[in-house]
Amino acid sequence: MTQSTHFEQLLTLAGQEPQPQRLLFVFLKAVLPDESSADKLESYKSAQGGQLKPIMTVDKELSELTTFDALVEESKGTGKEWQIVLIAALAGSNGVAPTSKEAEEGIETILKVVQGGGNLSPFMALDRDGDPINFN
Repeated sequence: MTQSTHFEQLLTLAGQEPQPQRLLFVFLKAVLPDESSADKLESYKSAQGGQLKPIMTVDKELSELTTFDALVEESKGTGKEWQIVLIAALAGSNGVAPTSKEAEEGIETILKVVQGGGNLSPFMALDRDGDPINFN
């Protein structure tokens, strides 16, 4: 028996919600800020530091999603390298899924949190292998 992934569990839970869901994705890469200290450079080289930079975003209805591997494969078509994806669910209302405009607004909110160095713990965060990342 195969164990379901965190991403597939999210898809299952989102599908059980009373209102249609749209998932918001913000793909991130750790970068070394200009004028970093030697300590910060060492942390960055050991994959323990750096600043998270948004690389690309996308929103999708649940019907457009299958597996995390499929999402990773699709992202490869962009030619953009990423290390972490933040995922948030956006609920519709009255049985109607959120619009693209509402999804754009949700993604903008996530981008502001990332760019402002805010708390990322409300979002599901996965690495390229689909393993969860904890931002505590």
